[in-house]
Amino acid sequence: MSEGLHPAPQEFSAEEIAQDHILQFFHYAHLPEVLRSRSAPFCGLARMIVDTTPRNPERTVALRKLLEAKDANVRAFVAK
Repeated sequence: MSEGLHPAPQEFSAEEIAQDHILQFFHYAHLPEVLRSRSAPFCGLARMIVDTTPRNPERTVALRKLLEAKDANVRAFVAK
């Protein structure tokens, strides 16, 4: 994980991020409020997936696609 680049999401423990590196990319505390409010729900959904889905390749795909959706949502908002 890139220490110091952005704060890790507080919704996930260091152990969870070590097991599923993709979780580090659901951080949003560093964003301006208007983007934070668009990004935060995706972190909540990632938390739900981690809590309710067995760790397997399909869960990883679900998290990856959720991250893609989060990124697209933020880009759609800031697009000119």
